[in-house]
Amino acid sequence: MDSLQLLVFDMAGTTVRDAHEVEACFAQAAAATGLRASAARILAVQGQAKRAVFEQLWREQLGAAVASAELTSHVDHSYQVFREVLEAHYRTQPVLPTEGCLELFAYLKSQGIRIALTTGFYREVTDIILHRLGWDVNLDAQRRGNRHAVIDLSISSDEVAEGRPAPLMIQKAMQVFGITNPRQVWNVGDTPSDIESGRRAGCARSLGLVNGTHTREQLAPYPNDGLLASLTELQKVLQRAEMPVARTL
Repeated sequence: MDSLQLLVFDMAGTTVRDAHEVEACFAQAAAATGLRASAARILAVQGQAKRAVFEQLWREQLGAAVASAELTSHVDHSYQVFREVLEAHYRTQPVLPTEGCLELFAYLKSQGIRIALTTGFYREVTDIILHRLGWDVNLDAQRRGNRHAVIDLSISSDEVAEGRPAPLMIQKAMQVFGITNPRQVWNVGDTPSDIESGRRAGCARSLGLVNGTHTREQLAPYPNDGLLASLTELQKVLQRAEMPVARTL
């Protein structure tokens, strides 16, 4: 097996606790702006870039023949309300790491395995979350960490041409660290789009977590390389795996 050099993690529901708060913020913004979106429909698009989701749902509601200007107006309004609701939530409510997250990060650091966080959020709210957790300490202006940082890199969906399930955030992380072989990368997330992005990137493993926004039963139908109870279980998998790691720090 190729040496593991990089682990890519989703944020909300994977490394940051999320008891469906993001879905609630999305539903609140949708209701406030006249967009019909059921809880099941919102859950199905978790992990994807949020503005793109509003565009998708508004197009479904208005029909394919809707004028571009009308569609853009609805999307812009819903997305702006969502941003306000979401940012207020993360500024005022507890923001906590998921079970086993900090222990896993410390283990990966000790092994010289890079840690990249990717998200369907945009940069402003991503920075709010990083700051609330203290994970922004020792990150530079490009959100790349030095050897004292908790993480090595943060990438948000508005920093690439297309968010998940496209693999572009994973590929950008690889480029930052000079990794050309995706078989040296593992991807971890709690939504179908998270897992699919890792598979499209060609990662050695694209793993699902079942203690985030989706259950084991909800993730099982989607192609994956394993479903884990928590990041604690992932650390155990890494520790018992017979594979070389790259000590890059």
